[in-house]
Amino acid sequence: MSLIERRSAAIARGVGVATQVYAARAENAEIWDAEGRRYIDFAAGIAVVNTGHRHPRVMAAARDQLDRFTHTCHQVVPYENYVSLAERLNAAVPGDFAKKTIFVTTGAEAVENAVKIARAATGRSGVIAFGGAFHGRTFMGMSLTGKVHPYKAEFGPMPGEVFRLPFPISLHGVSVEDTLAALERLFKADLPPARTAAIILEPVQGEGGFYPAPRALLSALRQICDTHGIVLIADEIQTGFARTGRLFAMEHHEVAADLVTMAKGLGGGFPIAAVTGRAEIMDAAAPGGLGGTYGGNAVAIAAAHAVLDVIEDEGLCARAEALGSRLRQRLESLRDRVPQLVEVRGPGLMVAAEFNDPADGVPDAGFAERVRRKALDAGLILLTCGIYGNVIRFLPPLTTQEPVFAEALDILEAQLIAASDEARHG
Repeated sequence: MSLIERRSAAIARGVGVATQVYAARAENAEIWDAEGRRYIDFAAGIAVVNTGHRHPRVMAAARDQLDRFTHTCHQVVPYENYVSLAERLNAAVPGDFAKKTIFVTTGAEAVENAVKIARAATGRSGVIAFGGAFHGRTFMGMSLTGKVHPYKAEFGPMPGEVFRLPFPISLHGVSVEDTLAALERLFKADLPPARTAAIILEPVQGEGGFYPAPRALLSALRQICDTHGIVLIADEIQTGFARTGRLFAMEHHEVAADLVTMAKGLGGGFPIAAVTGRAEIMDAAAPGGLGGTYGGNAVAIAAAHAVLDVIEDEGLCARAEALGSRLRQRLESLRDRVPQLVEVRGPGLMVAAEFNDPADGVPDAGFAERVRRKALDAGLILLTCGIYGNVIRFLPPLTTQEPVFAEALDILEAQLIAASDEARHG
């Protein structure tokens, strides 16, 4: 029986896979499958291994911790590196105010806990999220997520007291003014500010299509939250840890959220997530109200310390800017050869290309999928995203070697042109 057949027989259908590449080993930006074939990884575990697969310093930190202990549960027998990582995040997260941190295991847990904290701090229940958002697969995460298939279909009913606004996307004809007008209508018709605990958004939407939040929106939301005592939550789970050219994407906007959720790139491949925020808000929950058995696992904490060291010592914020600029320029140069390409966007190395049918302007998910498959056949792993599935997102490790990055761009160009030529000739 093949590995594909074994997987199908053993694993629930709901766990989808983007490829049938079964990893045997990986190094920096490259993966070799069980048959020895090499791939260039432009997914990075969905923005997890920003520091590359098996970065030597991350691996060394994890091994050192393994030699000491693997788990005590911080809530039972605490340990120093949990405390020191909290101190580092408190200092690094944007905002000129005292902060505190908790550690959990997954991004969805971080979001759930941020909502719990906001409700405890305000005594309110309503939470506002955005169309196209992705905040996880747990029930509150699904309720906040603004995409039905495959995340919410067949799983209802969702938790109540979650309300949604349109996310401003100029390409789709939605302005910041439209979003703020919708918020004003929401306050008047369904959810008064006095019942609103939090507004949560991604500084750059992830699964929704890599749409950056306009600075004007974040500035307006900050003012509205300050006026009405609402907690502003920035979901930096995919945008964090140098991916956008800053340690956190909110730094691009000079707006500080009250709470920040993070995961993915923090652990460099080890599962860890966190919520960092205003100390007085973070302290709203009573002892025992927050935490989890594996939250802040000692090995993942050690790896996270190394990740922060690598980002600083290797200048990965600047490298994200440099590699992202090269990728965007290469994509833009293909507009004449690939008429399906309608927009290239994204800060740092969180880049997206959106595709429409040139005949009618309709989102072309089929073309995006064709490019993804052709690139995979040529040895380049890509991911699609977006409400319509017509966006290819690029998330290579920030440590990708120069020759490997150049090779990937050549593969990408060739497969985009080939897919466009195929579409043109039927």
